[in-house]
This record gives sequence, C-alpha cells and structure tokens, in this order.
Amino acid sequence: MARNLTAGPVGPQLVKLTLPMVWGLFALIAFNLVDTYFVGQLGTAQLAAMSFTFPVVLTLGNLAFGLGVGTTSVIARAIGEGDIRRVQRFTTNSLTLALTAVFLFASIGLFTIDPLFKALGAGPDILPFIREYMQIWYFGIVFLVVPMVGNSAIRGAGNTLTPSIIMTVAAGTNILLDPLLINGALGFPRLELQGAALATVIARAVSLVAALLVLRFKENLLSTQIPDIRETLWCWRDILTVGLPAAAASMITPISIGVITSFLASHGATAVAAFGLASRVESLALIAVMALAASMGPFVGQNWGAQQIGRVRQALSQGYRFCFGWGLLMAVLLGLGAQSLAAIFNPDPMVIAIASRYLWLVPVSYGAAGILQVTSSAFNAMGKPMPSIIITATHMVGCYIPLAYLGGRIAGPTGIFVAAAIANLCVGFGAYGWSRKTCLQQMKTVSAEAVRS
Repeated sequence: MARNLTAGPVGPQLVKLTLPMVWGLFALIAFNLVDTYFVGQLGTAQLAAMSFTFPVVLTLGNLAFGLGVGTTSVIARAIGEGDIRRVQRFTTNSLTLALTAVFLFASIGLFTIDPLFKALGAGPDILPFIREYMQIWYFGIVFLVVPMVGNSAIRGAGNTLTPSIIMTVAAGTNILLDPLLINGALGFPRLELQGAALATVIARAVSLVAALLVLRFKENLLSTQIPDIRETLWCWRDILTVGLPAAAASMITPISIGVITSFLASHGATAVAAFGLASRVESLALIAVMALAASMGPFVGQNWGAQQIGRVRQALSQGYRFCFGWGLLMAVLLGLGAQSLAAIFNPDPMVIAIASRYLWLVPVSYGAAGILQVTSSAFNAMGKPMPSIIITATHMVGCYIPLAYLGGRIAGPTGIFVAAAIANLCVGFGAYGWSRKTCLQQMKTVSAEAVRS
C-alpha cells in the first residue's frame, strides 16, 4: 500500500516500473536460450523431444500468465481503492487458485503423456525422452505457476524491481545447474534431458520461496487467517473474470504463429528457418515495449481503481509516444544491420536474404505493435478483458492470417512479412482509438457520479 501509484509525476513512475522489467525479461530469454543450447549438445533426438514439449509447456505457461494478469488487475484496483484487507484476501486466494489449477493439470498431464505426445506426432524413438522430461516437469509445475502468480501480485502492488530480481536469480540458478545436471560436470550425475527438467524445477523452486517470503514479510500482502470458502470462491471469480480471457488471448498468438509457419513451410525449410531467426531478433528488439506493457498493469489498475482516469490517459499517451519512438529507432537499427545480424545466427546466404527482408519490412510497424501490447495490458488492468481478447483475435486471426495467406500466394515470404506489418499498423491504430474512447467515457461517468453525490 505504501507504493501508491495514484499520485506524483506519471512519466518517472512508468520509468521506475519499466526498467526492472526490461532486465527481468532479458533474464528469462537468456535462460531459455541456454537451456536449448545444452540440450542441443546431447543430440537431435533429445532436442526434438524438448521441442515437442514446447506446446504443452507454453499452454500451461499461458494459463499461469492469465492467472497472473487477473491477479495484478484485482490487486492493483483494490490498492487504488485503499482497501488493504481486500488486497490481502485477493493475494492469498490467488495463490490458492494457482495451487488448485496446478493439482488439476499436473494430475491430468502425468496420465496423458504418451497419448498426448503421440497425437502431436512424436515417434517411438522420441517418446522415451519426452517421458523423462515431462515426468519431472509435471511434478515441478507448482514451481512454475505459483511464483508467476506471486510475482504478479507483487507487481500489482507497484513493485516491479523485486519480481525482476527473483526472475534473474531463477535464471542464474538454471544457467548454473544446466551443465552440472545435464552433462554431469564437477562430479554431479549425468542426467541429460532429466537434468534439464530438474534444473528448471529447482530454479523455479527458488523463485517460489523468494516470492512467498517477499509477499509475506516485505509487502505484507498475505493474510494469516484461514480462507473462508465463500470468500475464496468470489475472489477466484474476480480473478478468473480477467484471467481466463487473458490466458485465451495469450494462446491466440502462438497458435496463429503456427499457422503462419505452415504458410512459410510451403516455400521451403529455408523460409521457416529465416522466420525463426528473425523472430528471435525481434523478441530482443521489443523487450523494452514488452516491459512497458507489463508495467501498465499496476499503474493503470491502481489509478483506475482510484478513479484517477486523467492519470490513466496520461500514462497511455506517454506509453504510446515511447512505442512510436522505440519502434522508429529499432526500424532504423535493424534495417541498417539486418544482414549482419542474420549472418551471426546462420551462414546460409538464402536464410540471410529472407531474414533480412523480414527485418527491413516488419520493424516499420513496431510502434503500432507496441501500442497493441500496451493497450491490451491497460484493458486487463481496468478489469475489462474482452477488449483485449478482441484486439488480439482481430490482429492475428482477422488480419494477419488472411493477409499472410494472400501475400504468400502473391509474393512468397515477402508477402507474408508485408502482411505482418499491415496487420500491426491497422489494428494498432484501432486499439489506440478504442483506449481513448474508453477513458473519455469513464471520465464522463466519474464526473456524473461526482455531480450526483
């Protein structure tokens, strides 16, 4: 409650919220890359097995993300309303909701490993490796979901530095344990793929303990009372009202990217490789925008709850200007260095040529892509999840996929990349207009209530 975001200069507060998130996101990307590197050294079969697990891991990660978005939204708005007891109830019950979801999905997952991954196309040579990895991963899923929800609660209180430190410590732990447990360095047992899963579970366990300690002793956000069943259920309802649509919206993007990849596959494996390479470069280029979008959650939530709509408009306006400026900077830098960047990752001249085309065309729309992310985060923070899911679905399913299909038929991979830029620009400007209209309507509502009272 001491970290109130409803007063003081808006710009500096957004900067203080965003900078730690940049580092936290970078740490997560780094440990995923290191994980992939060490597993790749074991052999093609092991790397393929880990690749087969990505859809399942991503799906459950998106579930945790959705619960986290719902948690940030309800806690930030409760803080804005000044109700500390309600904040503690929401925080405590968000963790009980996460534990319930973990028990359910881990139970289902452990009994469906073979049929699920056979359905995804895994052969008998790959299944044993998948089984090794997922049996450990499912048992450790509590260490994935609960810390994500706990860190979201901390961010909802306006503290983005501590979650970033926790994410960095977890990433460092994972990076340290990978060579020890996968390769058996320094006298540790060589566990290979099981070692990769175990390293991830241990790293997440560290983040779980840290998140709980911070919530209880630093932020005072956990209630010491035994939760009442009725109270727990209405807390769960409020969290899931935002969380389930947020999870659904986050799942639209990876599914849509799978469709786009299939379009590119018709133009050869080289086009798919180039797309994957350019997408990795893009994820690094957009870290600042992603961090800003995450920071909008606590800021908008607290001010919306306190009915400080003018501060919400100001934050969105400054956020949009940053997105445009950052997008322009990245477009220039990636345009100038496209070929050199692509050559770092792959020496194939065709891969370099196609990836360079992506990095010349798509970054032109990065400013609009940033507006999309910031607006979606703001709507979730307001407790209005449907605009967010409509924006995401319109962007990916309504615009990108149809345009990419037509573009691929007309101009090959280049047409697909142009489609990505057009989709970003069109839906980005639409999201901008929708957020402005929503804020104006809320300001009129607040003014009318003030006159009546």
